[in-house]
Amino acid sequence: MQLENLSPLTQILLVFGGLVILFLAVIANNNRNKTKRKPRSTRAFKERLKAKRAEKEKENA
Repeated sequence: MQLENLSPLTQILLVFGGLVILFLAVIANNNRNKTKRKPRSTRAFKERLKAKRAEKEKENA
């Protein structure tokens, strides 16, 4: 099916509908990624980094 065979109004509606579907897919993916990231946000990065540095200093000394 070619897009030129449809009326201009139908073409606009199809393009708009496609954009809405893409927008909803991006929003759903963003929410999924946020839920994946939540457990990581509770990690204590600074404390782990300090502990690793102290451990390396002990090994090198």
